[in-house]
This record gives sequence, C-alpha cells and structure tokens, in this order.
Amino acid sequence: MLLFHALKQAWRKGYSFSTLRADIVAGITVGVVAIPLGMALAIAVGVPPQHGLYTVVVAGLLAALFGGSRFNITGPTAAFVVILLPITQQYGLSGLMLATLMSGVILLLMGGLRLGQLVAYVPYPVTTGFTAGIGLVIAFLQLKDLLGLAVEGNPVHFPEKVMAYTSALPSINYADAMVGFGTIATFILWAKLKNRIPPHVVALATGTVLALLMNQWGSTHVGLLGEKFHYQIGDLVGQGIPQVLPQLVMPWQDAQFSWGLVVELLPAAFTIAMLGCIESLLCAVVADGMTGSKHNPNAELVGQGLANMVVPFFGGIPATAAIARTATNIRAGAFSPVSAITHALFVLAAMIVLAPMLSFIPMSALAGLLIMVAWNMSEAPHFVHTLKVAPRRDVAVLVTCFTLTVVFDMVIAVVVGLLLAGVLFIQRIAMLTSVTEVNGEHQHQEFGDDVVVYDINGPLFFAASEKAFNVIDHSQVETRAVVLDFSDVTTIDITAIHAFENALDRIRQYPVYLLGVADHVERKLATAGVLMADNISLYPSAELLREHLAINRHNVLSQESTPSAVSLYTAS
Repeated sequence: MLLFHALKQAWRKGYSFSTLRADIVAGITVGVVAIPLGMALAIAVGVPPQHGLYTVVVAGLLAALFGGSRFNITGPTAAFVVILLPITQQYGLSGLMLATLMSGVILLLMGGLRLGQLVAYVPYPVTTGFTAGIGLVIAFLQLKDLLGLAVEGNPVHFPEKVMAYTSALPSINYADAMVGFGTIATFILWAKLKNRIPPHVVALATGTVLALLMNQWGSTHVGLLGEKFHYQIGDLVGQGIPQVLPQLVMPWQDAQFSWGLVVELLPAAFTIAMLGCIESLLCAVVADGMTGSKHNPNAELVGQGLANMVVPFFGGIPATAAIARTATNIRAGAFSPVSAITHALFVLAAMIVLAPMLSFIPMSALAGLLIMVAWNMSEAPHFVHTLKVAPRRDVAVLVTCFTLTVVFDMVIAVVVGLLLAGVLFIQRIAMLTSVTEVNGEHQHQEFGDDVVVYDINGPLFFAASEKAFNVIDHSQVETRAVVLDFSDVTTIDITAIHAFENALDRIRQYPVYLLGVADHVERKLATAGVLMADNISLYPSAELLREHLAINRHNVLSQESTPSAVSLYTAS
C-alpha cells in the first residue's frame, strides 16, 4: 500500500502530544519561510504571486498526506523556473496548469510502476550540471526586478535576455537596487549567525522596512508587489494577493482544450515530471541522512503525482519537495508529515489574514531572496570542485548539461545529458570486456600445450562483443582443441551471440569447450542454437575438463595411426 506511507510510518514510531507540539512549531516555522518563497517563485515563472501560495497550500497538504517521506516539504521550487517560464510565455497560465496536471499523471504512473529507484541511475555530472545552470539562469532573471530595469519586449531565450537586460541598464532604479542588495546582504550576514530564525524571513523583513522608509522619505520610489499585480475573482477586484480561499477552476479555462495542445505540452510535462522526481527523491535522501529515517521512493512519487494532479484545479503550478524548506523543517524539530500539513494550513491562514500586508513587500527584495535561493541550489563550490577533480568524460557531461541549460532549456539539457552520460557509460563498460589468449597455461589447470585457451572477462554486449571476439582466430598446426573460459561472463546479448557465432566459424575445425558458463548465459546460447554444433561441449569446471582432455590424449597416443585433428579430442 503506497498511500499514507509516511503517516503510517510516523504512527508506528510512536506519536504523542509532545511530537504533535514539535510538528506544529516546525510547520509554522517552515510556513513563514514558504510564504515569500511561494510568491517569489510564482513571479519568477511569470504568474501572479497568489498562484505560488495556492501551490504551497494544496500541493503541500496532499503530498504530506499521501507521500512516502516523513519530512519532505512540497511547494514551488527554483529548479522549475527555467522549465515553466517558457511555458507561461507561450501558453499562458492555463497551459502551465495543464502541463502540471499531465506531469502529475506521469509521476503517479512512475510511482505505481515502482520506478522510484531509477533516480539512482541519473549520473552526478548530469544533476550537478543542470542544477548549476538553473541557478545561473534564475539569478540572472532576477536582475530585472532587483535593479528596477525597464526591459523592452518579452525575450524568451537566454542570449536574448542578456542583450535586453544589458540595453536596459541605463534605466536602473537605484532605490530598488539598494533594497535588493540590502536584502541579499542581510541574508548572508544572518545565515552566518546560525540563528534558529531562517534568514529568508529576516532578509525579507529588512528589505520591506527599508523600502517603506525610502518610499516615505526618499526621492525615488521602490516598486511594491501590490503595485505590480492585480486580481479579479468574480466581482472581487483588488491589488496584490486576493484575501480569499483558493477557488476551484478548470486548468484549461483560458485556453481551448485539444489533444493537439496536450501533444505540444507533453515534452515539457515529461521534463517537469522527471525533474520533480529527481528533486523529491534527492530531498528525501537528504532528509534520511539528517534524521536516520527511511523513505519509500515509490510512495513519495505517488504523493507528488496526486499533488500535481489536483493542484492545477485550485490555480496551482508544479510542485516538488524542496531541500531548503525540508532542512528547515527538520532543524525546527519535525517528527512526521503533520509538520508539512501544518505548514500548508499556516500559509492558508496567513494568506487570508495577512494578504493586505503582503502587498507592501518590495519586488526587489523578493528578487534578492531568489538570488540567494539560486546561489544555494547551484552549489557553485561543488561545481568548481567537480571540474577540477572529475575525469574528462564526466567534465564533458557536466559542462554540456550546464551550457545547454543556460543557452537553451532544461528539456534539451536533460535529454542530451542523459544520452551523453549513457554513451560514455557504455564506452567504460566496453573497456572492461576482454578476450585474451592464455597460451596453454590456464589460470586454474594445466590443459596441455596443444590446447589453446581464451579467457573471456566482463559482460558481452553490443558495444564490446565484436572487438573482443576478433581475438579468437587460431589456425596453428599444433592446435588440437580450443577452450573458451566463460567463468567471468556476467551476461550476453544477441549482438554478442552473433559475434560469437562468427568467431566459432573461424575455429570450426577444432573441438571447442565452453568452460564455466553461467546458467542464464547457457540458456541464451541454447535458445539461439549456438550449442547445437557437433564440435561444442560445455564443462562446469576446469578440473573435469582437464580429466577429459587427459583421457582423450591417452587414447590417441595408444592408437597406431594418427587421427585427424577434429577427432583427436572428441566432444562429449
């Protein structure tokens, strides 16, 4: 049963009033952090800030109820920005919510099919490359609000944005810049103090107070959230954050639903699902390391899938577990998913009660906050360290993923990165496969000078088989039999079987003995008909084969006439 896994796990651990109190305190602490991040990340992907809060409330609640990790905190994350912004620009909010629904279905299927363990097969250079690329793109995108730039048009691609932002530099608003850099400085200084109060809250509060003071007595104006965003819900019209509960909507309400639209959004939905899978499960692994717990990856994918399927019907955007908020949750003393449920309910209550106050948050302060989030998620020191110490192939994958993420988008970066990593992995495995001639003295037993032994090592598959089996080509006069040692062969595919058959054709005039063939390899050879040849025999051990060769050699020497090479050692 994959549903409610984390809740049941926490209950079995022993739930009490003290753990409930700890969960409530931790949930409120994380909720305070989630409010500004939810709004900032929604703005970063091109939608009004309330949609980020809707995502925190709905997705955070459902993922906690149905997920497989006791400590994961789900909501909008910075990793999604580079994927979601192009969707919003091309298809609008409705297209983004439809892509969210589709990604939820994919995540649910992945969990139901128990594919949660597959994230372990994503190479480190791939994840590090696109994570660092995402961090750079997010940080750069915040320069518009951080500096108060008046950017013309709506450039989509990163090189175009660089040119547009550069051209807009003369329009810098120094009041916005002062608030933004003040927010960043406060974040950095407060984080060094190792205080229990999260730096996100202190930095944003400092930036807000500074903006209000400058707007009151300064000569230039600092742009506020309530001045940029307006809303209309039925007859209710206002600025900033609507002071109402999330409304039930159809994700495609502003766009005409069609299968053509679904097909167009499918690659983006698949990328959202894959990134959500990686982020959520990596977050759960980090949480396990911090707490000594054990999550269920498939249950976590089911919870994330259900959350992303439901959240667009309440105006939400894609969500996944966030490492920074999860770490805050653990440090605040969380024990169970009740803390994540509390965090969602706290954000809902704050949205209803404090919505008018949220309108006074400066846009440049939110931009500064996101720049710090982008820096932390990029793990720049680890990126530089990997460049210095990793093998050249891994560095190539890392740089490729990073460059493609920045210059193009996440879809291309992930696909190319995984393909490149797969090709390099195949090359490495192929290098481990070899066929070497032992020249009579076998590693286990003495077979005789007239027996040629080939020692086969490693998996025999399409990338290694042809080169390996080309070594088997023996036609010396003194050769009386050929031994192929399969003891170290772990697997064989149809390409290798075909190459093996060609090698057997080159030595068909000799008796051929296959030594130590594994059962599953033997079944594949038998199914392909390789073992039907008259000159091929199988022996499970070198000792039995040595005895057989010795008996046949004695029988031959006792004969008056010399038999042919093929009959010298009879197959048995």
